Amino acid sequence: MSSHDGIEGAPFGSHVDYVLDDGGNPVMLMNDMSMHTTNIRDSGEGSFVTLFTQLSGAQGGQDVSRVSLTGTINKIPDDSEDMDAIRMRYSITHSYADQVMDSPKFSFFRMTPAKVYFVGGFGVMAKWVEPEDYRDAEADVLAREASSIIAKLNRDHGEDLLLTANHLLDVENLETIRVTGVDRLGMDLRVTRQIRRNKLQTDEFRVGFRIPVISVEDAKSEILKVFQEAWEKGENIVWDSDDSLPGSDVPIVQIAADNLY
Repeated sequence: MSSHDGIEGAPFGSHVDYVLDDGGNPVMLMNDMSMHTTNIRDSGEGSFVTLFTQLSGAQGGQDVSRVSLTGTINKIPDDSEDMDAIRMRYSITHSYADQVMDSPKFSFFRMTPAKVYFVGGFGVMAKWVEPEDYRDAEADVLAREASSIIAKLNRDHGEDLLLTANHLLDVENLETIRVTGVDRLGMDLRVTRQIRRNKLQTDEFRVGFRIPVISVEDAKSEILKVFQEAWEKGENIVWDSDDSLPGSDVPIVQIAADNLY
């Protein structure tokens, strides 16, 4: 909350960089004289602060996954047992940190989340997450590569995505299809179709992998298998050793539907 004359008590937003400690708590390096640091100090111990963060990469706007963390924030003592790890992590993540972290004007602050709100993207799942579940969560094996995989699929595999929509998702009157998410269990596809004149509907589908992947190469292989089976179904190809239609055992579920236009 702001402590500035005339807007005392009003919400005050500011941009700060951060890293996560081993418990998933955001750690920020802040100037003791900055407005957000002043507001935190003047708000008193136990006051709540909200940190909003979202996935970066080729996607932008409301399409990306994002999370709001609300909790208490406290200055980290210089003799904290994890201070060396925090300094190293911050230095690696933020190139400017080495120039200021030893200055007496800068201090590290740790936020302890009490409320966590996750949004999967525009028109996709949003939910409150228990802080214990957040702390116990582990980063997905594709977390660092997801944005580049998504960008490549949308840029270079338009025809494959079209076949997937037509033959695996059974979508007719397709307008657009885009990949919006990829993780070790599958990928999310956003499909916009025309349901009647001047009326479009956007649906979100989850296309699962048959087995959880353990690497980027595994993910690429599973995605190409989905594309291959969509093509085979479109070509009415059935292998003699298998009576089932191609793609019939690909896990697919519609996870969101809305008239967004």
